Amino acid sequence: MHGIVLDAESMGNTSLEPILALADDWQIYQFSSPEQVAERIRDADLVVSNKAIITAVALEQTQQLKLIAVMATGTNNVDIQAAHAKGVTVCNVKAYGTPAVAQHTMALMLNLATQMPNYLVDVTQGKWQQSRVFGLLEHPIIELSGKTLGIVGSGELGRAVAKLGEAFGMQVLISARPGQLSQGSDRVPFHELLGRSDFLSLHCPLTTENRQLMNSETLALLSPQSFLINTARGGLVDSKALINAITNGKLAGAALDTLDVEPPLPGDPLISAAAHLPNLLITPHNAWGAIESRQRLVLQVAENISRFLNGTPRNMVSS
Repeated sequence: MHGIVLDAESMGNTSLEPILALADDWQIYQFSSPEQVAERIRDADLVVSNKAIITAVALEQTQQLKLIAVMATGTNNVDIQAAHAKGVTVCNVKAYGTPAVAQHTMALMLNLATQMPNYLVDVTQGKWQQSRVFGLLEHPIIELSGKTLGIVGSGELGRAVAKLGEAFGMQVLISARPGQLSQGSDRVPFHELLGRSDFLSLHCPLTTENRQLMNSETLALLSPQSFLINTARGGLVDSKALINAITNGKLAGAALDTLDVEPPLPGDPLISAAAHLPNLLITPHNAWGAIESRQRLVLQVAENISRFLNGTPRNMVSS
């Protein structure tokens, strides 16, 4: 069986040996551009990919491809319908990074609440040393305890963040699916949730229906004292609307781990804005990247491949 790894570099220094042990013929690429994918997978039986883009055109040229094992939960980089039309199974991984992403989400909240980045800069720039009193309080610090945390997307990650929020003494509200008034007594209509949230955390997948879910209209429903956290997908947020909301004081701040285009292009508007907006924090899509999470991911991918080869596939992605 001929296997291809399209973007090993995306896993950092994590060993892929559990995956590589499942076949005796591998071609490992550290990175594959969209233009390179078609040629590289043409003769493959098995393709392993994290974010390399596998289009319908590339799939049409394959001769014997049987399985695409995605090293991620999101599969928007693969044309699923085209894969199925070609008879190719697509499998993803689930819940491997829950502790890491939940931890990162809370870290972003804490950094906004405590103004940690600003105070770290103050210390390195000598402002503490120049102070006439023992401490600095130039940037307003707030407590998470007693604040309301709104969760959009109550899957594995959303529930984990909700649990951590409760441990900090926050009141947690779970959004009903946007566009629906209610989904049970434990859900709050989306637009109502926005008005009640001090921190709004996004944990839903990106779909055609919810692209730019947070836009000028929905951001306006948040309190000027509230914060937006996005560790889901960059396309959920209208970048221009978010910058305007923060710049004009309509939103207290935001922290993002994902952008609409990754890696960002030179001059990305959000990154440019973050350079002069201290209440806009951006991390490089690494919420998932704890050493333990990456190890779990590799083992899950290996198990997906093993099960497929044994005739008992799991984690198959539907159209």
